Order: sequence, then structure tokens, then C-alpha cells
Amino acid sequence: MRNKSRQNRAFTLIELLVVILILGILAALIVPKFISHTDDARIARAKADVQTIAGSLDRYRLDTGTYPTDSEGLSPLVTAPSDVSNWKGPYIETLPDDPWGHPYVYHQIDDHTVQVLSYGADGAEGGTGNNADISNLDTGQPANGQ
Repeated sequence: MRNKSRQNRAFTLIELLVVILILGILAALIVPKFISHTDDARIARAKADVQTIAGSLDRYRLDTGTYPTDSEGLSPLVTAPSDVSNWKGPYIETLPDDPWGHPYVYHQIDDHTVQVLSYGADGAEGGTGNNADISNLDTGQPANGQ
């Protein structure tokens, strides 16, 4: 008698398959919502990083009188270049990678304007959605020394 009561309390294969199917359906409905929020968070972080780096570049320019050259890149924000006087950095603790693991790109456009950007998820120039470029010149926070 005892063995029969234990067998009656066990789940059948069909009951287990139904539970797995229900969990799969719930996961299919919920996971995409979390993924879209993750993408939004990465874009927001990239925008914030670009603004922070642009602000650091402005402080660098106020102290040294010029922005770093394209060949110097962003490294003068962390370590003092040998040929620059009045460097009062570091202006940023470390140079972060963008949320997709790519380094931020830096261009000195002229003596008064620089561009800091992330190429987005694909790491290539251009694109839309998660692959769109994120630039300080597009966020309303240009690094222009003013």
C-alpha cells in the first residue's frame, strides 16, 4: 500500500511538459522586455560617458590652453603629456570603454571644438537603433571651451 501512495503523488510526464511549456511561454514574453531595457540603459550610459569625457576635455583645455591632438587621443586626460604645461589632471580616473566594449573615439575638429563618440553596438560608424553613433555634438553638450 505504501508504494502505491508514493506513485500517486508523483508528477506525470505530461504534467511536467505542461509546466515547462508554461514557463517557456512566460520567458518568451518577459525576456524581450528586459533586453530592451538593457539596450536603453547602455545607450543612456554611453550618452553620460560622452558628456563626462567632453567635460573633462573642456577642463583640460582651460588648464593647458588647447585640446589634445587626434594622435594624442584621450590619454592626456589620464596622464600628463611631456610637452604640455599647466596640466592639473588627471581629469578623469580611467578611460572607460563604451557599454559595448569599444573604446570611445576622439576627434579634434578645430581649436574650439572636439567630438567624443561611441559607434554603438556594432562598433562601426553610422547605423540606427542600438548601432547608432552617440556623440557629444548630438547631445547638446559640445566640448567647445565656452
